[in-house]
Amino acid sequence: MTGLPERIGKVLRPVRAGRHRSRLAALAPAWTIELSSSMFSDGGAMPSKCAGRGVGDNVSPPLRWSGVPEHTAALVLVIEDEDVPLPRPLMHTVAVLDPAVGQLDEGSLQPGTPGLRFLKTLLGYGYSGPRPIPGHGTHHYRFSLFALSRPVPHDVTTTRSLMNIIRASGTARGVLTGTYERP
Repeated sequence: MTGLPERIGKVLRPVRAGRHRSRLAALAPAWTIELSSSMFSDGGAMPSKCAGRGVGDNVSPPLRWSGVPEHTAALVLVIEDEDVPLPRPLMHTVAVLDPAVGQLDEGSLQPGTPGLRFLKTLLGYGYSGPRPIPGHGTHHYRFSLFALSRPVPHDVTTTRSLMNIIRASGTARGVLTGTYERP
């Protein structure tokens, strides 16, 4: 059965959730935040050390941003795979950041990092790097950063509740896209 995952990936290659099916697509804050990484350019390939467990080292890339509105009460970072063969893009990581956090160093997108609080995704808590199906082709990982005018209450524990808060109090957003294709 060697090569079965690759064969499955090739069969599923045309099946992709798509950016338009993202829960984030309906959110309307202004595009004023500039989000970047020194590891890859927007639309560029992410290094293999950023790939998820069993594929890479699961090291989160460094992230920097500017253009966050004054008086921001919270930041929310969502990383999702828009090419997963599911009805919607898969949220890999969801984090609420203290607005005083102005950047994330390499590997710091993990529980225990000061100023970060994670919501559980299907992949767990913390950073979950790219792990596309072998043979499925290039996947696009969108790092979306939202600025909110209100803090995110600690009793908000689901992504659905968080999306409602972003919809109600989002003031700005920025996006950085990294790509990854499993060798």
